Amino acid sequence: MSSPTKSSERYIGRFAPSPTGPLHFGSLVCAVGSYLDAVAHGGHWLVRMEDLDPPREMPGAAERILHALEAHELHSQRPIEWQSRRHHLYLNALEQLREKSLTYPCGCTRDQIRRSGGHRRADCLRNPPNDATPSALRFRSEGEEEHFLDLWHGAQTQRTAEDPILKRKDGLYAYQLAVVVDDIEQGVNCVVRGADLLDCTGVQRQLFRALGAEPPIFGHLPLVMNETGQKLSKQNHAEALDDSRATGNLIQALCFLGFHPPAELSLEQPRHLLAWAAARWQRHQVDRRNRLLEQKL
Repeated sequence: MSSPTKSSERYIGRFAPSPTGPLHFGSLVCAVGSYLDAVAHGGHWLVRMEDLDPPREMPGAAERILHALEAHELHSQRPIEWQSRRHHLYLNALEQLREKSLTYPCGCTRDQIRRSGGHRRADCLRNPPNDATPSALRFRSEGEEEHFLDLWHGAQTQRTAEDPILKRKDGLYAYQLAVVVDDIEQGVNCVVRGADLLDCTGVQRQLFRALGAEPPIFGHLPLVMNETGQKLSKQNHAEALDDSRATGNLIQALCFLGFHPPAELSLEQPRHLLAWAAARWQRHQVDRRNRLLEQKL
């Protein structure tokens, strides 16, 4: 199996959940897919807690997520990082971008943006916010076009419709900035995550280069859908994983991804099931369709 990175680099992948609720089956599919792709390529798999937005976090969710990963024997190969402890890195990145004239303050309200049919940089620069007005920081990328290959979705072309926010009016750092800064700092060179994040990949690739880094390879795994056709998520009240049946959960996740463990493995510990899967992991076998979970154990 060929390496997804340069021959001189070791594969470094990651799983980065947000503590807005406990781990559910859709999250497990992403965790398992990213873990197996890293292990199968002789790489390191890291866990990072994306706890950037306190108002949206559920008390105790981070600890429940980490407990669930341990129960399924999905172990981070480096100490777990917490975004809430990395604000100094995001501030430094914003300063780098400011020095390159790639950011600007934006005082536009949601109502103004709605009435204008979307944010436009020219409107914002024409009427810049004064020092007394709460303002966000945006990244100059509107109109830029990005071309890249996704591991499962092939050739992609994405055009940035509007400049993304890097720091919100309330002072919180935005996901788009933090995820890129963290991947650079941790040396992540292959990102395997859910297909719901495919559309923001182009902007993130632009940020990587603006910060002087080569973008990683990206691969977007299929989403587990609920009965109404929505992505299974914490916001849609997805059922929390039952950590007491970790092997069964892993078998379901592998079947969803397109792999079918033999029946005898249902009696094994999670580590044996994961070792079986890592030895047989082939990207072309992954079923990339977003769909309902068909198999119930």
